[in-house]
Amino acid sequence: MAYTSKLAEFRKWFTILLLALVLFFGYQYFSKKDNSSTIEYDTALIQSQIKNVAKLVVTEGHFSEVLTYKDQRKTYIPGLTFDKKALVVVNAEVTVAFDMSQLTYDIDAENKTLTLTNIPEEEIKIYPELKYYDVESSRFNEFTGSDYNKVAKIAKANIAKKIEKSTLKSNAKNRLISELSKLLIVTKSMGWKLEYQGKIVENESDLTQKVKL
Repeated sequence: MAYTSKLAEFRKWFTILLLALVLFFGYQYFSKKDNSSTIEYDTALIQSQIKNVAKLVVTEGHFSEVLTYKDQRKTYIPGLTFDKKALVVVNAEVTVAFDMSQLTYDIDAENKTLTLTNIPEEEIKIYPELKYYDVESSRFNEFTGSDYNKVAKIAKANIAKKIEKSTLKSNAKNRLISELSKLLIVTKSMGWKLEYQGKIVENESDLTQKVKL
């Protein structure tokens, strides 16, 4: 009788232990599966957002100036020269572009970190339209293709200086930061971190300080 009672007690505890093991390993299995699914979902969502950002960001501007081009050809006779000159009106369309398809990154799903490894540099393009007025030359010093090329080069250089003094580049940077901020928003909303140049990006101000033009 006592033996039967002990056997029944043993069976009861064995059943409880077996049930506990089944529940434990079942929980481990399903929780790992859910965790893995969450990581895959988060990673896919971040990659999707990066694809949305990976486009061409273009800021446009217009610049004008008037320049006077002069050239002088001296002769062996003192005081005798052959001159040519022209008044040139320059109108230029300028674009500052960022090819965001060149943005490179690393996703660390385990540590929930998106690291930006390269932010593309700006591409500045100048499209000048030149109109010549009051052109003066002589048959001994005529305007040639070399002169027109030289004027175009001078015009581009002058426009480039105006760009540096203007707000065009800062406006372009603001648009770039606006695009990158989308990544900051999505990572924060998911409990991830955004990292650039070895430091965690906490807000838009951090991006503004780190991205140089």
